[in-house]
Amino acid sequence: MKLPTALHLFNEGLAFLLEVAALAVLAWWGWESAENTALRLLLAVAAPALAATVWGLFAAPKARIKVPLAGVLAVKALVFGAATLALFALDQPGWAVAFGLVALANTALATADRQAAMRQGA
Repeated sequence: MKLPTALHLFNEGLAFLLEVAALAVLAWWGWESAENTALRLLLAVAAPALAATVWGLFAAPKARIKVPLAGVLAVKALVFGAATLALFALDQPGWAVAFGLVALANTALATADRQAAMRQGA
C-alpha cells in the first residue's frame, strides 16, 4: 500500500521522533537502574549508544551494513522493544503500551509503503 505523500511524510517524521524517544527512554532507564552515580552515568550513556550503533549499522536508511528487510525489522523490534520494556521497568505502563503500539503501527505502515514503492519502481 503506497501512502499518500502527506501521510508518508507524517509517518517518516513520526519514525524519527520514535527513534529519538527510544534513545531518550533507554538513557532514562540507564540512569534509574543503578544506585552508584558512576554506574548510572555509564548505563545512561551506554544503553542508548548501543541502540544507536546497532540501528546505524543495520536499520538506518544509509546503514553501513545492508541486511534484508527481516534484519532491519529485527533491529527495529529490538530497539523499540527495549524502549517499551524500559518504560515498563520505569513503572510507566501506559506510556510503554502507547509507545509500543505507535512504534508497531509506524513500522508496519513504513514497511508497507516501502514495499509498494519498490514494486512500483519508485
